[in-house]
Amino acid sequence: MSLPTPTYPIPLNPFHEEQPFFFNPPQDDDELPLKEIPGSYDPPFIGAIMDRWDFYYNQGRDGFFRARQEKYKSTVFRANAPPGPFIAKESKVVVLLDAISFPILFDTTKVEKTNFFDTTYMPSVNFFGGYRVLAFLDPSEPKHKALKQYFFNVLASKHDNFIPLLRKSLADLFNNLESQLEKSKEVNFNPISDSASFNYIFELFCDKSPSKTDLGPQGNKTFVDIWLVPQVTPIVTFGVPKLLQLVEDLLIHTFPIPAFLVKGKYKTIFEAFSSSAGPTLDKAKDFGIQRDEACHNLIFITCFNTYGGLKVLFPALFKWLGRASPTWHANLAKEIRNVVKQEGGVVTLAALEKMSLLKSVVYEVLRIDPPVPFQCARAKEDLVIQSHDASFKIKKGELIYGYQPFATKDPKVFENPETFVPYRFMGKAEANIKYVYWSNGRETEDPTVDDKQCAGKDLVVLMARVMLVEFFLRYDTFTCTDEVFLVGSKVTFTSLTKAGTVKTKN
Repeated sequence: MSLPTPTYPIPLNPFHEEQPFFFNPPQDDDELPLKEIPGSYDPPFIGAIMDRWDFYYNQGRDGFFRARQEKYKSTVFRANAPPGPFIAKESKVVVLLDAISFPILFDTTKVEKTNFFDTTYMPSVNFFGGYRVLAFLDPSEPKHKALKQYFFNVLASKHDNFIPLLRKSLADLFNNLESQLEKSKEVNFNPISDSASFNYIFELFCDKSPSKTDLGPQGNKTFVDIWLVPQVTPIVTFGVPKLLQLVEDLLIHTFPIPAFLVKGKYKTIFEAFSSSAGPTLDKAKDFGIQRDEACHNLIFITCFNTYGGLKVLFPALFKWLGRASPTWHANLAKEIRNVVKQEGGVVTLAALEKMSLLKSVVYEVLRIDPPVPFQCARAKEDLVIQSHDASFKIKKGELIYGYQPFATKDPKVFENPETFVPYRFMGKAEANIKYVYWSNGRETEDPTVDDKQCAGKDLVVLMARVMLVEFFLRYDTFTCTDEVFLVGSKVTFTSLTKAGTVKTKN
């Protein structure tokens, strides 16, 4: 494939110079002073409610953590984590906000993850056919090893379809986006992206389009999204007017939404997967897993983990690139088109590995805007953890709660951490991806059956890379706006410039 390359005036190449954003590594120091963990939980029950209101309404998510970090002059402190009573049995946590203390949450020899996925509560098992699915199992449980090994096997069997099927889905996505922009001055990217990503994931594991099942062509919207909403509403706010905040808090933050309200929707989802994913589900017996349980787990992996994560990640890619200058669009387009041309017009895994700027951009988006902001675990034993400045003792049984957007924007690890720097992870600085934690583990590490790192970690990174490759093979640049939307961003495209139509400068 040979496409014209845009010739925006590109500044001096920063990649061959000294990296201005190169990581200044923190020093491990056994002599760090042992301090009491600052903070408090305030009066029982009332303190949890007060912190919840600060989190959702008075201060906002970032403001909640920032205010307490400044108050206690520490990145480790005690607070009540939302949603609190009566959805979560416990709200008293030790909060971690820096890149050094945060990884204790990954060490399953020291922390327990039973019934913890990304925050302090677990939805009813009735959302999952009565099973505790893989996400809520601790690695010490025998079923965890069997299920995770099963999904490793499933992913390996689909390896050859990852890129070809994704390119097909993305072609449909961009055709749809173009068509809508021809009719309107602005187009909401999120529903178009959601539909394409769900269709891809479903077809990857089920070998047919969801439109050929009872889910229909809008299955993600009419079935899956409705099933997801009751599970995630305890950690979001819909931005209601101040007069309605008490009503919202009572409805979605105080009492869990019962699973029977979406029972019919979930039944349709289950039947679509059960009837379509035969070869995938048949593999389960080789790992000692019943077909029914495998199907409920497959639904969670595809519809909650992957599709739910992509609802945040894909808009984030264009949010941050949309805020960057067209020069960076030109840099990406040039790299992508040159490599694809060298590979004979084929997008392959080998070709993607040669695109160093592309890789850095994806890592940078995952760093600055991680799709899963929270992590939670329980201390298995008395622990001593370290931040940059001090050591702290956490007692056995205490809950540990990490807020990842602060940990991966740690100013003692990354210079200008709030700034989107496309080339931040290029050259020697690629080593810094070990401080990118979006997958519930370090980006430099691979998931195993003995940890809680995302089994599909590499697939998600691949999907993000291919998304940008396909985009910049078709387009030179774009403009968009973005705004906060639930746990992610809403991106609205306002223009697309097709490849080869950018005006050049001498």
